Amino acid sequence: MDLIIKDGTVIDGSGAPGVKADLGIKDDRIEVLGKLDNCTSAAVIQAGGKVVCPGFIDIHSHSDYHLLINPQSESKIRQGVTTEVGGNCGYAAAPIGNQALKERQGRYKETFDLELDWQTLPEYRRRLEKAKISVNYAPLIGHNTIRATVMGMENRPPTSRELTQMEALTEEAMRDGAFGISSGLIYPPACYARAPELIALCKAAARYGGFLSCHIRSEGPRLLEALDEIILVARKARIPLQISHLKTAGGANWHKLSQAFEIIEKAQAQGVPITADRYPYLASNAGLQALLPDWALAGGTEPQLKRLQNQSTRRRIQKEILENHPEEEYWEKILISEAVSEENQRWVGNTVAEAAARQAKPPLEFVFDLLLQETMQVEAIYFIMNEKNLLDILSKPYVMIGSDSACRAHYGPLSKGKPHPRAFGTFPRVLDHYVNKEGVLNLEEAVYKMTGAPAQKLGLKDRGLIREGFKADIVVFDPRKITDTATYQHPASYPEGIDCVIVNGTITVENGSHTGIGKGCVLVKGN
Repeated sequence: MDLIIKDGTVIDGSGAPGVKADLGIKDDRIEVLGKLDNCTSAAVIQAGGKVVCPGFIDIHSHSDYHLLINPQSESKIRQGVTTEVGGNCGYAAAPIGNQALKERQGRYKETFDLELDWQTLPEYRRRLEKAKISVNYAPLIGHNTIRATVMGMENRPPTSRELTQMEALTEEAMRDGAFGISSGLIYPPACYARAPELIALCKAAARYGGFLSCHIRSEGPRLLEALDEIILVARKARIPLQISHLKTAGGANWHKLSQAFEIIEKAQAQGVPITADRYPYLASNAGLQALLPDWALAGGTEPQLKRLQNQSTRRRIQKEILENHPEEEYWEKILISEAVSEENQRWVGNTVAEAAARQAKPPLEFVFDLLLQETMQVEAIYFIMNEKNLLDILSKPYVMIGSDSACRAHYGPLSKGKPHPRAFGTFPRVLDHYVNKEGVLNLEEAVYKMTGAPAQKLGLKDRGLIREGFKADIVVFDPRKITDTATYQHPASYPEGIDCVIVNGTITVENGSHTGIGKGCVLVKGN
């Protein structure tokens, strides 16, 4: 054996009770599961009193570009994440071209000095492999990205020729090993798409065994209608559905959760394969421009800036936002988490209400001015959810755990700002707060939601479970000590209680520190 893990409690990722056992690892696979008293090994991990389980699979990740900036995937690997599923919310790194590539190239070159020198999925895969990433990566096709590639950021339906082009991009990427397609129907340009367009693209993905991951069109006032829409798409396209970060956004909508469950579970009973994911926090994260109405975001960055510079258009935007959010306390629930310029770092960690008061401006005037100064590149955290609903969502057997975050680090360019703490704490927080403290889940259920369940959704045949012959993606943690330490004001703080993380048979985190080794790989569907 190359590595033996001794005397741990093996929770295998299936939901079955944990058992005391040893693990023997040879090359990148689990060779033996059982008692290994007479085996020798180059390395031995003593796991007495510890849990040994499959590496966590982050079913909803946004590390597509960040893995090229920080291939170590510091904030994810130290949580026990060994596989990230990228391309979520319609925002994928590939396939990409035309206006979509040009806009992102400018943004990532300016902010991170990152060259986007690929267009196809195989080209992007080779770029990730060259970077020697520390986690495995499973790609989804981004609806928003391919729509922007074919149509730009235009607010209109596609022509038949444009739809054919998008279908061709989808089919090509599926043949190249994508696991499915994602859409962010709250973000441009997918917010301008209607069901027939999405059905056509989902049919193209379904022909190759893909699934649909969707940030639905509304998580607040029109939550139920948005669920009806995306379930209709899944039904007509005959594609498995993953509802991204299931939530009820805004106090006026919290009471809708039971109806949302009814809609989902009725469709499940009718044979529509539906699962969902959720992070264990009460705040969401999106660009500050998400406050603007859809029409104000059409065309891309330059038209957006021109609208905010035009006083009459600005007043129209303001009127629409205030109609949806008339309450003054709304601005106390939006925290500025990231800005690009040095000048505006002073607002990071402040609520919109606090920052506006310091400038003696109405909140929306401050928001518009900040978006103009930062060319729309401002991130914000929105405190819009409640604990009771989170507990109910996590307890559903069809809900997995997903961070909805990109990897971060405590050093380098990904250390800037105050990102959502979920980037550093999602998986340990579930195990500590919602298993140990709240008791919403038992340990085996929680591990299943992080391992076996997402592996099954992805169709992975040799990951997500502790089985002989499976890839050795493994986490060793102390169930009594595991906890998240990241907060909204101090997010760049790694969890405690994770002793060891193994990726493809190689120790990547040891005694809580990254070994610097990058043995992750880009996963290819069906391979």
